[in-house]
Amino acid sequence: MSGATIGLNSVPVTVEVDISSQSLPSFTIVGLPSKSIEESKERVRSAIKNSGAEFPPHRITVNLAPADLPKEGPSYDLPIALGILIASEQLVCDVKDSLFFGELSLDGTLRHTKGILPLTLLAKEKKFDSVFLPFVNAREAAIVKGMKIFPVASILELFRHLNKTLLIKPHPNIPFHTLEEKIYPEFDLSEISGQELGKRALEISAAGGHNLFMKGVPGAGKTMLARALPGILPTLTETEALEVTKIYSITGSIPEGASVITVRPFRAPHHTTSRIGLIGGGTKPTPGEISMAHRGVLFLDEFPEFPRHVLESLRQPIEDGIVTISRAVGTVTYPAKFVLIAASNPCPCGYLGDRVKNCRCLPGQISQYKKKISGPILDRIDLHIDLPPVTAEKLTGKFESESSKDVRKRVQKARNLQSKRFLKTDFVCNSDMTARFIKEKIILSESCLNLLKQAVTAMRFSARTYYRIIKVGRTIADLSQDKEVMTTHIAEALQYRVRDET
Repeated sequence: MSGATIGLNSVPVTVEVDISSQSLPSFTIVGLPSKSIEESKERVRSAIKNSGAEFPPHRITVNLAPADLPKEGPSYDLPIALGILIASEQLVCDVKDSLFFGELSLDGTLRHTKGILPLTLLAKEKKFDSVFLPFVNAREAAIVKGMKIFPVASILELFRHLNKTLLIKPHPNIPFHTLEEKIYPEFDLSEISGQELGKRALEISAAGGHNLFMKGVPGAGKTMLARALPGILPTLTETEALEVTKIYSITGSIPEGASVITVRPFRAPHHTTSRIGLIGGGTKPTPGEISMAHRGVLFLDEFPEFPRHVLESLRQPIEDGIVTISRAVGTVTYPAKFVLIAASNPCPCGYLGDRVKNCRCLPGQISQYKKKISGPILDRIDLHIDLPPVTAEKLTGKFESESSKDVRKRVQKARNLQSKRFLKTDFVCNSDMTARFIKEKIILSESCLNLLKQAVTAMRFSARTYYRIIKVGRTIADLSQDKEVMTTHIAEALQYRVRDET
């Protein structure tokens, strides 16, 4: 038994081997194998010979069932080799309660293989007793509770184990709480001069999972603020860590010998990134940057420089937290619940509204530049701020500023409150709340409702914006540890929507 991964879901695959001596020697693999599986014939042949076993000089037929499911990747090398050894009666054992996967080298050793975590979770779901996988992938699988994980270094070692001459010691389970969280932010908030409004907006964004759009002249600190964000993000929960690790596992982005990912992802693709690179896709659909940023941050610097059709493709993932990719071979859905941090100049030259440098752009150029970002995209961003240039006094003076460590403590406390609030729901943070949940659970005073009514009327906010303001207000209340959302919280949330009227 082995497994195939389709998107993030895995299904069991039965590897059947038949050896017939009544025909000319051949080696055939059927069951919709990909090119990489077809090439496994030579890897398996060499691995068996170089491990000291005999490769049968007969007609060998391998069937990967179910036959109508496309198979790809080198993870079937190990079960195919094992099936040949059992079918040729060189090995006598019962393997029906175990799952096998791993790529073979020509000398019979097992190499690092993609998609280990989803396959291990499949083994647990289907109630298999044990999993045999490459030695270098053992820590990745050991996070799954209740499974016997056997790290296999070579096919010879597996042969001896199944023959009960030299047993492989199971890898101990790794409790999630014992994994060390290593955060290496590029900047600390205390290193950034001034920009108190930007730091506050960044804190609210991290605490509630809200999208943030920063606009300012070159050198105002937009990129520094964004790259300081990983230092204040809350800790990943075990469920979130497994979600993120599954995505990185199927893309082969987990380093050899590593376990689950314990730090929230921070992805910063260049503005020349294609639509497929950002959203995901291809002939065989793979996750894009928005899925790689799941439960983390997607930072899009020079926001208007991205092609308009690329930005428009963000609409549905921002709203739904998933991205569905349809191709001729099938439809795949990947999670994409990320915090969008966007940064932009006010105009092509960057100095529109600057008190020192004059803007050199023509009105038509400025209008065209702003039109690159559509209203529906801006409507899906909760926080909008304009960053002024940093003054010489703040650059040269000695000003004490809060460190990222101190801000992160407040953010974590706010997230802990949200975890209790959403205990019996699928929500993780305030930005996940639906309109129905807000109506039923978020109680607003008469003064808050009056303020919102005035704002909606005066600024012509959409229904989406109305609920997003309430979500931000709830996050601001959580940061101050207040049980109820007050007028001051709504008022602060409203000031981050002024950008909509420019």
